[in-house]
Parts: sequence; C-alpha cells; structure tokens
Amino acid sequence: MAKVAFLGLGVMGYPMAGHLKAAGHDVTVYNRTAAKAEKWVAQHGGAMALTPAQAARGAEFVFSCVGNDNDLRTVCLGQEGAFAGMSANTIFVDHTTVSAAVTQELFDVAKSKGISFVDAPISGGQAGAENGVLSVMCGGEQASYDAASPIIDAYSKICRRLGDSGAGQKTKMCNQIAIAGLVQGLSEALHFAQKAGLDGEAVVEVISQGAAGSWQMSNRYKTMIADHFDHGFAVDWMRKDLGIVLQAADDNGASLPVTALVDQFYKDVQKLGGGRWDTSSLIKRLNALDK
Repeated sequence: MAKVAFLGLGVMGYPMAGHLKAAGHDVTVYNRTAAKAEKWVAQHGGAMALTPAQAARGAEFVFSCVGNDNDLRTVCLGQEGAFAGMSANTIFVDHTTVSAAVTQELFDVAKSKGISFVDAPISGGQAGAENGVLSVMCGGEQASYDAASPIIDAYSKICRRLGDSGAGQKTKMCNQIAIAGLVQGLSEALHFAQKAGLDGEAVVEVISQGAAGSWQMSNRYKTMIADHFDHGFAVDWMRKDLGIVLQAADDNGASLPVTALVDQFYKDVQKLGGGRWDTSSLIKRLNALDK
C-alpha cells in the first residue's frame, strides 16, 4: 500500500479520498476549508494537513481534485504548494478538469523538480465518485501512469493513458462535447413529447432500448420530467469546461457549432438562476420559452 495525499474534498474528491483509505492506503487530506478535512478524518481516519505542502511531504503520490486552472496553480506552486513538499521521483496526479495549457505548464515545472505529473480528469459524476466507478483519462509519461494506475483503481472502472501530457485533458474535452449535444437532444425529445401529449416516461422506456439510448437518458429523464435539478454536475462548472473546450477549438481549428450553441443555451439557464442546477436543466430553458 502507498502513502498518498489528496488535495480537494469537494463532491468528487471527498469520496475518492475515502476509496483510497478503504483500499488500505495511508491517506493525508487537505482542503481549503479545514472543516471539510476534519469531517473526512473523523469519518475515514487518516490525517489532515493545513497546507498542500504539508500534505505532500513524504507522500509517494499526491492527488488533486480542485476547481479550475487558478485553483490548481495555487495547490501546486509557491512555498505552501504541493510541489514544495514533494520529493524527487514522486508522482502528482491531477483529477481537475483544467486547460491543456496549465497542465503543460505544471508538467514542465514538476519535471524541473524531478516530480512526475499526470493529468487525469474524470467522468462519472458524483454518483460515480461515491460508487468508485469513475472513468479516468490520463496524459503523461508512460512510467508515471503505470505507477499511478493501480492506486487510481480504488475509485475507477476504467483508467487509460491517451498520450503525453495534456492528452487526458483533451480527452475530457471530447467527453464534454459529447455530453453537451446529448443533453440538448434529450431535452428536446422530452419537450417535444410533452407538447405532443405523450407520456414522457413511456416514450423513454421504449426509445432508450434502441439507438437513442444513453447514460444521460437512463439516469436523468425521470428528474427532468419531474423538474428536479438540485443534484449532479452544475451548469456553472459545465460552462467552465465548455469555455476550455471552445478555446482549445479556436487554437486547433476544430469546428464545434453544436457545442458553441449549447454553451449559449447553458448561459440562458444561468440567467434563469440555474447556475447550480444539474446540466440536465437545459429542458428548463425550453419550457421557459413557452411562457
């Protein structure tokens, strides 16, 4: 078993760190709000640290799951950052969804210190984190990935290296592109069913067994029909991710017209007060257009 640190105990990081402890690893946690770390230690055991550097000291692997590019820089860099506490030949694994640019920046800084850096964004939502069945998409050096993947197994159903540094983040962009289109399509289908006088649940029961079936359909149609969105992955975070996607598309020349349009639809949801609603709340926008 390994000595590890986990930085960031949000809705994803909290259960992920718990799975590491349950798998027998020696876990030290850090969270910007110390009360969350205290709660985690009370529930799972292990130890807490007051700074990322303190958490990382002596760890073989340091994991992070924070909010955005700036949050990641903060937990990595500076006198209190994780890199300051890490020894050479240790491995930093970042599960945050961030830009490929900041990933490359931190990969280079880590390498200059003899530290390995693996970008490893995740998909599967809060339920996937709680049940330990996340999809993990990785970029970085093969040897670093090979060392980290058995540890990641504690909370993943699939973990795969897609290429060099940044490849994990670019794969997560593909994931968000696909989700954006799927959720909009499902929203339109349910909205149309309602306008056509059909039983939405009966419609989904039939079409989900054919070519239209998807994770979004299976897991979100009931709450969408019930107008319940106080759960899941927030619209604010999706817009952050889609902003990263669209900037990357500008850089590499990819044409993403549907993604750009759905990003604007999510902006409309934010204007409705739904920044913290689940991403399936796109249907709220369609229903609001009827009023």
